[in-house]
Amino acid sequence: MTYLAQGTRVGIRRIGLDDRTEFLTLNRQSADLLARWMPGIPIVTDEAFEGYMARFDHPANEGFVLCRLDTGAIVGRANLNNIIRGTRQDGTLGYCAYSSTTGRGYMTEGLRLLVGYAFGELGLHRVEANIQPSNTPSLNLIKRVGFRKEGYSPGFQFIDGAWRDHERWAVTVE
Repeated sequence: MTYLAQGTRVGIRRIGLDDRTEFLTLNRQSADLLARWMPGIPIVTDEAFEGYMARFDHPANEGFVLCRLDTGAIVGRANLNNIIRGTRQDGTLGYCAYSSTTGRGYMTEGLRLLVGYAFGELGLHRVEANIQPSNTPSLNLIKRVGFRKEGYSPGFQFIDGAWRDHERWAVTVE
C-alpha cells in the first residue's frame, strides 16, 4: 500500500474505486453515528458511492481515506472541498470516523497527516472545518489537530432535516 503520508499507526491515501465494498460497509455500520452530523444523502449504496467519487473529478475537491498501517483497514475518511487557488489557497475539511474505530486516536493522527499534506503537497495556506456546536467529539478532535475557533455561523448547513448552526475552525500553514 502506498500512502501520501504516514505516521506511527495511520497512513493517508486517496480514495479509490477499489475501496467501494469496505467504504460502504463502514458507512452502513456507522449510519446512526453519522446521520446527525453529516450533510447529504448517506453513502450506503453503490449509486451514492459513485456520486461521492465523481466529486473528486473536479480539482476543487480531494478525497482521502485514513488507514491503519498494520492492516490497511480504513478507519476514517476525509475530504478537502471547495479548494480555492490564487490569492486564497484554502480548502474546507470534511471528515468522519467510523463507529468501529472511534476513540483510538486514529483520526487525530490521520488529520494531522492530512493537514501537513494539504500545506505541503497541495500548497494550501489555510484549511477550515465547520462543526456543529453539539458535536463535542469532533470539536475536541479538531482542537487536538491544531485548529483555532474563528466564528459561529447560524443556520450554516442542512443536516438531518434541519438547518444547523456551526462553529468555524481553521488552521494556517504558519
